[in-house]
Amino acid sequence: MKAAVILAGSGVYDGSEIHESVFALLALEENGVDYQCYAPNKSQYHVVNHITGEEMDETRNVLVESARIARGSVVDLKELTADGADLLVIPGGFGVAKNLNQWAISGSDGELDSEVKRVINDFTKAKKPICGLCMGPTVIAQALSGSGIEASLTVGTSAEPTPYEIDAISEGMESLGAVTVAKTIEEIAIDQTNKIVTAPCYMMEASPLQVRNNIAQAIKATVELI
Repeated sequence: MKAAVILAGSGVYDGSEIHESVFALLALEENGVDYQCYAPNKSQYHVVNHITGEEMDETRNVLVESARIARGSVVDLKELTADGADLLVIPGGFGVAKNLNQWAISGSDGELDSEVKRVINDFTKAKKPICGLCMGPTVIAQALSGSGIEASLTVGTSAEPTPYEIDAISEGMESLGAVTVAKTIEEIAIDQTNKIVTAPCYMMEASPLQVRNNIAQAIKATVELI
């Protein structure tokens, strides 16, 4: 069994969230699943100083930066087809909402990377499971918009502590045709019909252990959908 993991760079503020990415890779291995990391071969939206939070005057490549997490083993997303893996995983991070789509800039109206859209639709048509973590579900919602598929997705809940506007993000996903459900850091959403699993992760105020456990739940559930 093999998973394809889409990365969006390296680092929470301008790439893939490193904890979520590594925990996802660990959970895949724990479930007996091999994996290959993929990323778009393009410039990041911008580069952020992770100490100050300020934008830096430099340019970095999403594929090259993703290699930091993948320990060098990362492939251009253009090479990925649904025939190449049994399931798809999309970790979160602000880079997902800047480099895969542009939700962080323009919300649900933001541009979606064409290769990301192609891959998600390919896996959906092949009835192969997809797992979206943190902001990953926004990418899934955009990719499936207009397809007639009403995916059931979560980015968390406003009923518990969160640093983000969960309700606004959920409303944005609903405007694209998704059905949103509220889930805590101890919970995941499983769309049995469309074989999509989503988990809040760092969309909620959570410790690394809580995020690790949330991702372990999600990956296990995704594997069980195969």
